[in-house]
Formats: sequence, C-alpha cells, structure tokens
Amino acid sequence: MVDKVQNLSLSQVISALSYALDLTEGQPAGHSVRCCWIGMHIGKIIGLESKHIWNLYYTLLLKDAGCSSNAARLYELYGSDERQAKKDFKLVDNDSYKQMLDFVLKHTAVGSGLISKTKRLINIARFGDEQSTEMFATRCERGADIAKRLGFNEEIADGIRYLDEHWNGNGKPYGVAGDQIPINAQIALLSQVTDVFFQTGGQVAALNEVRSRKGSWFNPALVDALLSLETQSPFWETLTKTDLESDIRSLEPEAEKITLTQQKIDDITYAFAMIVDAKSPFTHDHSSRVADYTVKLSQHFGFSFEQQREINRCALLHDIGKLGVSNHILDKPGKLTDDEFKQVQLHPLYSEQILQRIQPFNRIAKICGAHHEKLNGKGYPYGLKSEEILFETKLITVADIFDALTASRPYRDAMPIEKALSILKSECGSSIEPDIYEALIQILPQLAIGAESQNG
Repeated sequence: MVDKVQNLSLSQVISALSYALDLTEGQPAGHSVRCCWIGMHIGKIIGLESKHIWNLYYTLLLKDAGCSSNAARLYELYGSDERQAKKDFKLVDNDSYKQMLDFVLKHTAVGSGLISKTKRLINIARFGDEQSTEMFATRCERGADIAKRLGFNEEIADGIRYLDEHWNGNGKPYGVAGDQIPINAQIALLSQVTDVFFQTGGQVAALNEVRSRKGSWFNPALVDALLSLETQSPFWETLTKTDLESDIRSLEPEAEKITLTQQKIDDITYAFAMIVDAKSPFTHDHSSRVADYTVKLSQHFGFSFEQQREINRCALLHDIGKLGVSNHILDKPGKLTDDEFKQVQLHPLYSEQILQRIQPFNRIAKICGAHHEKLNGKGYPYGLKSEEILFETKLITVADIFDALTASRPYRDAMPIEKALSILKSECGSSIEPDIYEALIQILPQLAIGAESQNG
C-alpha cells in the first residue's frame, strides 16, 4: 500500500479542519484562515525567515486548537450561551473596566430570573478573575498539547500557548510582557483582533481598534507593519471572500510543504476528535469509544484494512459539528426546547460541511453527515431512508447510540449494558439494522465499556 496521499498536503487538511475551531469560538466561518492571511503578511513584512514563516503559518491556523476545553467551564460560570460569550468577548478590551463590566452584565444568566443572575454576578465578582485565568490556562495549554500531538514543534506550541498575552503584561494566563511573548503569539493575537473587527465593522473599524491598542495589547512594530497594508486593496478584498483556502495555501513556504502520509492523516483525525470530546465533560472519550466499537463491528463484517482505516476516521470525526452547538444545550440537565433540539439537529450537517472541504474526504463527509438518520426516514438532518444510508453510517449509528446509552449524560446516569441493549433491540428495523445489533452483541466481550454501565 502506498503511504503517501496523492495531491493532499498538510496545509489543505489543517486549513479545512480549522473551520471546526471557528464554530466553537462563535466566529464567522473562515476566521482562522483569515487570521492566517493577515498574520502571514505581517510576518513577511517584518522579515521572518522561511522556517519561522512556516511555524507562524500553522500557529495561525491552529491558534484556537484548545478552544473547546473551556467551553463547559465558561457556560458554568456565566450560565449562558458560551459561543456568544466567546464571540462578544473578542470585541472587548479588557484594559477597559467599563467594557468588562458591560460584558459581564450582558452575558451573565441570560434569560434567567433576578435571583439566579444576582448569585452568578456575586460569584463572578468573588472568583471571576481566578476562574478566568484558569480557563485561559486550560485553553492555551490544551491547544499547545494538541499542536504537539499533531507533530508540530515547540515554536508552534508556544505560539498557541501565549496567544492571549498582551504587550503590556495585562494578558492571561501568565502575564508575560513585551518580547517575552513569542513573536508568533504576538502576530496571532493582532491578526485575531484585526479579523474580528474587520468582520463587524470593516477595514476602518479594524485599523482604528488596532491603533487604539498599540503599545498596550500589541507590539508597536507589528501594528506599524499592519498599517503599512492600509492602502493595499487586494489584501483587504481577500478578507471578504467566502472561500480563501487557495489563497492561504499559496502563502505556505514551498520548500516547507508537507505531503501527507496515511498515518499523519490518522494522527490529525485523532487530534481533532480530542478537540470535539473536550467540549463537554459528558463526551469525554466519546469519539474514540465510538471509533473502537465501529472498527470492531466492521471487522465482524469482513472490512479490509483500508476500509477499517476509513471508518475509524469517520467515527472519530462524526461529531465534529458539535463544536457548533452551545454547551448551554449540550450540558443542559433538563428537557430541550424545540428550538434547542433544532440546533442539536444541525450538528451532523456541520460535520458534513467541514469534512467536504477536504476533497478526498467527500465519502467520509457523507458517512458522518448521516449518522443520525433512521431506517424509517424519521432521522435527521435529511430524513434519509434505509436504502439511502451507507452501511458504514449504519455501523457508526449503532456504536454511537450504544455509547450514548452506556455513558453518563447531563440528564441521566450511565445505563447498565442490559438496559442499553434492550433499547437498541426495540429500535431494530425502524432506526437500526437488526444484523448490526446482533453483531454488537457478539463483539461485546471485546469492548472497553465504562465501569459504571458494566456494574449497573
């Protein structure tokens, strides 16, 4: 088997999957690649060498790799939609007491009663700074760890680790200042703020905001580099494109470009599954367990090594679209409203849209996008019927349901295996294939199922 993947580069895969990171940050699609466009121009203007430009490139695309790890804590702290809070926080200058106070008042216990809001505000007043620092640290360290798991070097990891530090030392979580902050992190933060304000107010708004934070948030020399692009219309016009991945790929140093191996794709897939599962304490290791169950089911049905590899990737990435669903829905202990359930129903569609950005992943995208379909046509998001659903999808569906039943959820404890199997059996013929259910029973001794459900 040829290990090299023809016509597929590392930059193609990472830039495509970066759209998943935009989802969990509440940013308009393409935020990470737009930051890459901005930051790479700054890096070249200040004269970074080719090898450092390559490190900057992946720092920018992966700057939000740890973003899902603080989602649950942020929801717990504010009691509101953490994706909206993340989006709006990027518009706040935290050197301004008024902006910070306005942000807290606007985002705490949205839709809740006065007593609930007051309790949360008191908690934020007492512990908010400490908890905020902890959440920044979790996000930054998790992102750096994921970069290293992907095989990237320490320079890239540090660029992610120190993303939220400010030139004046008032950033988080470490409070380092000036040239103690890695240059990649400095450029990434400047690029982030530029894109956020460009998307909300255009070029003038972006440059005005950057000027106002010169010397406080940002290295003055980097601000001057960005300002030198003020009259370069093509630079700003590119930021208005709905798809600029080809522009981004053209910025990667040619000598540093990496053609992917199958093993490298497996590593990337696993790392992004970790990002998905970190979003909620109730989905810890969910994707890896579903992948394990699905691969063992595929072996039962005689899948080849190549087929097992593909379905493993599918199972690991099937829920990548959940990064676009707020934790105030995913972690809700009570019954979802109709509107909340409609938002949950969008996650397989998001998964499909993200994975379609990688041309060789078109089949994987189709498999993942249908994992909540039912044989009787009453699933979502498309209402497909049995003959329209790929067999690989049907395997993932059974594994996904089984793991969901035998793991803890915000609204119930983990089920005993016998009860989970009884529920699955009742869905045979309407939601799931009976022969896959029978196969699941046969492979049960091979599965590493949570102790809670095994002990009942």
